[in-house]
Amino acid sequence: MRYGFSLLGIGMLFLLLINCESEKRVSYDTLLTGGNIINLEDGSVNVGDIYISDGQIAKVSYDKADENSTAKNVVDATGKFILPGFWDNHVHFRGGDSLIEANKRFLGLFIANGITTVRDAGGDLTTSVMQWKKAIENDDMVGPTIFTSGPKIDGPGATWAGSLEVENEADIEEALDSLQSIPTDFVKIYDSKISGENYLNTIRAAEKRGLITSGHMPFTATLESTIDAGIDAVEHLYYIMKGCSSQEDVVTEQLQDNKMGFWDAMPILQSTYDDSVAKQTFEHLKQKNVFVVPTLHIGHTLSYLDEVDHSEDAYLKYMAPGIIKTYEGRINRAKNASEKAIQDRKELDTFFKKLALTLNQNGVSLLAGSDSGAFNSYTYPGISLHKEMEAMVDAGISPLDALKASAYNGAEFLKQKSDYGTLESGKVADIVILDNNPLENIQNTQNIFMVLKQGEKFTKESLEQLLTH
Repeated sequence: MRYGFSLLGIGMLFLLLINCESEKRVSYDTLLTGGNIINLEDGSVNVGDIYISDGQIAKVSYDKADENSTAKNVVDATGKFILPGFWDNHVHFRGGDSLIEANKRFLGLFIANGITTVRDAGGDLTTSVMQWKKAIENDDMVGPTIFTSGPKIDGPGATWAGSLEVENEADIEEALDSLQSIPTDFVKIYDSKISGENYLNTIRAAEKRGLITSGHMPFTATLESTIDAGIDAVEHLYYIMKGCSSQEDVVTEQLQDNKMGFWDAMPILQSTYDDSVAKQTFEHLKQKNVFVVPTLHIGHTLSYLDEVDHSEDAYLKYMAPGIIKTYEGRINRAKNASEKAIQDRKELDTFFKKLALTLNQNGVSLLAGSDSGAFNSYTYPGISLHKEMEAMVDAGISPLDALKASAYNGAEFLKQKSDYGTLESGKVADIVILDNNPLENIQNTQNIFMVLKQGEKFTKESLEQLLTH
């Protein structure tokens, strides 16, 4: 009897030990194992494992494999390079109701290119964009996370359809009320018709509300006053160049008096670039934590429309006829431009490459944005973000800083660092796995092995399907 009881006791103890062991084992949805994990903060690369559950990174381990962990799906990332999903920090959804479906098509192109987040810098399809945004958040639609400005703020008779037109302080408050009721993620200010005074007042009013702002800058305002008003990001380099000119005040006054136009000012501002003025401007931008979006790729593309035949572009076949139709405006302007205007534009393109590098060398935070969308000829959603990072590297910026300008800086600008920008526990599982090291060659960002969007896997085959459907 005693012997039998001992066997029973041993059996119960064995079962108890098994149960305890199973309780220690943790099961995850997905495990990315043995990949080269790129740290965008310092450029270090270390082999490790990433555990994912419920659309989030549960933990990242750089030690030996965790024997107490299991995963429903295991991805062997040996020899691959892992980094946060790319961010395109300047895109547009626009063109009116007839182009809603054509714009919706862009969502798949972004994911197919490893772009898991986009910043929509203003358009006229806000209702549709907000529907897509919600559907993507709820996993009812494939697409990138969308942060949107909604309609732009501009002056009376604004260039872009759907803009909120402001003429006085009451209009400004009403426009901001409208944007907050949507609600949008930031405020985008355009420069086609808004006065310098209303532009600065819009930034100040948004700042009082704690809203993030970005924009063009009317040349009737100075860059210094724009920075001091509280702008958070400057879109494009025209306005940075203006703030680096020894003649900015003179040019500003002539524009205020309607003695000069925007494009007339360009050669003057470029030729009066002053190193000491620029140094002060860069320090001011850095001190106020203002981000700059160079948009080099589109600048180069538009500057050479007279020379480059885009009819065989690989991505042209992914654009709906309605989108291609919108390209005609810029194409025709290029065809009808004078030889001097064409040459000035090309010289400006070269100058902007140098300016982007100098901003980077002086510690100003850059955002990689393509400016892709309707009306921006041959600047294709998806692939153009890769071309932008290439252009940054071609200008002399390091591959690491070009990569940081995508997801890392994008998350910082939109105050989303708690969820995005790095591969850490608790962050959203938006991840791209590359076949080759982008720190060695920035073109390797296009060699995508797999994309994970909130933990959902997209293999090469499924990414190809997103391109063709």
